[in-house]
Amino acid sequence: MSANKVLCIGRVGVADPICTHLRSAGWEVHRAADLRAAKRLLTDRHFTVGVLVYAGVDDAVCAQLNAFLAVHGNLEWLGCFDAPSLKCSTCRDLILVHLFDHHTLPVDLDRMTVCLGHAHGRATLRETAAVADTRGDPAILGQSAAIVELLRQVRRTASADAPVLIHGESGSGKELIAEAVHRQSPRAKGPFVPINCGAIQAGLIQSELFGHARGAFTGAVEEKRGLFEVAEGGTVFLDEIGDLPLDLQVNLLRFLQEGTICRVGATQVKHLDVRVVAATNVDLQKAVVEGRFREDLFYRLNVLPLHVAPLRERREDVKVLAHHFFRKFSAEKSARLKGFSRLALMTMEAHSWPGNVRELINRVRCSMIMAEGKLIMPADLGLEAPTSPELQNVLDAARRKAERGAIYSSLQQTGRNVATSARQLGVSRMTLYRLMVKHGLNAPP
Repeated sequence: MSANKVLCIGRVGVADPICTHLRSAGWEVHRAADLRAAKRLLTDRHFTVGVLVYAGVDDAVCAQLNAFLAVHGNLEWLGCFDAPSLKCSTCRDLILVHLFDHHTLPVDLDRMTVCLGHAHGRATLRETAAVADTRGDPAILGQSAAIVELLRQVRRTASADAPVLIHGESGSGKELIAEAVHRQSPRAKGPFVPINCGAIQAGLIQSELFGHARGAFTGAVEEKRGLFEVAEGGTVFLDEIGDLPLDLQVNLLRFLQEGTICRVGATQVKHLDVRVVAATNVDLQKAVVEGRFREDLFYRLNVLPLHVAPLRERREDVKVLAHHFFRKFSAEKSARLKGFSRLALMTMEAHSWPGNVRELINRVRCSMIMAEGKLIMPADLGLEAPTSPELQNVLDAARRKAERGAIYSSLQQTGRNVATSARQLGVSRMTLYRLMVKHGLNAPP
C-alpha cells in the first residue's frame, strides 16, 4: 500500500524537522519552498492534505496565503506558525477560515501527526462519498434537520395506503419524495406513474388519465388504457395537482371516494387498486377560497401532508448536493477539473437558491463545462462572492466554529492550564477567559 501524500510548504530549515518526522511516520512528503512551487506540485499530483510552515507572518504574507487557499481549498490544511505570527489578526482570521487545525512552532510532532491523520480521513470522506442520511431513502441526500425529519415522515407515510399531498416550491424535489414514498411502501413492486397535470393538453387530459373507449371521439380507433390503469397495483403521482381542470377534479374525487374510473365514451366503471400521491407548489387552501380548486378534493388528498423545505432553509445540504451532482455529471467535465474551491462552496451556501435544487443542478453542470481552472470558482457558477451579508454570516459561523475548536484543542493539550493556553494562542489570559465564556468552555476551578 502506498503512503499517504502530504504537501509541506515552508522554507528550508524551518520545515525540515516536520518533513523528517512525517516521513518516519510513513507519509510521502512533497516539499515546496514557496507558494509558486506548491502550485506546480498541486497541478502535477493529487493531494488530500497540506501543511503550511511559516514564521514571521505579516499582512502581506497573509494576503498571499489567503489567495492561495481560496483556490486550493479542496485540501485539508494544517498551519504551523510561530507565536508572534499568531498575534497578527489577519493570520488568526486565515486560520479560522481556511485551516483544519493549527500548531505553534516549535511543533509537538506526535500531536501534529495525529491531527494530520484526522485531516486526511476527513478529506477522504469528502472525496469518496456524499453525506447522506442512510436511515432514510438513499436517493434523498442531505443532513439538515429538515431533511432528517422529512425522511422520518416519509417512512411513516409509506406504511399507510392513504393519499399523500406533498407541498414544496418548484424545483425542491417533490417527485423524489413521491418516489421514496412508493419505494418504501408495500406497493414498491408495482408501477410508479408520474403525471404532470399542467403539461397535458386540456382537451386530452381526461383520456390520458382515465383512458377512452373505441369510437369515443374522432380518431379513437381502438380502446386505450389511461395512466391510472397503467398504475394498477402501484402509485400514481399527480404533479402540480393545482393545475388540474375543475371538471377533471370531479373524476379524481370519485376515484378517491370509490376507487373506480370510467373511460371516456364508456358506460361501465372499472375498479382499480392505485394509491394517489399528489404534489403542488401553490397554496391549495387559497385556491379553494378563490374557487379554483374543489374543497372536498383538497381534504381527500390532504390526508397525509408532507412539506419539502426550500434549499435556502437547509443550507447545510448545499455542499452535500453540490458534490453529489459533481460526481454524477463527472463525464461532462475536463480531466483537470478536480472539484469546488472553498470560496465557491461558501458562496453557494450563502446564495438564496430561488430555483432550489433544480437551480443548483444547472449551475453545477454549467460550471463543470465552463471552468478553466482546476477548481470551480464562484464566477464559474454565475455567482458573485463577496462581501454580502449572507456570505459574511457563513464566514462568521466558520470563524466561530474554528475559534472554539482551537481553544478547546489548546486547553486539552495543556491540561486546561489557562496561562499556558493563552501563550500558545497568542492572547491574554483575560481574553482567553472571555472567549471560553463566549464558547461555553467552562474555566477550570
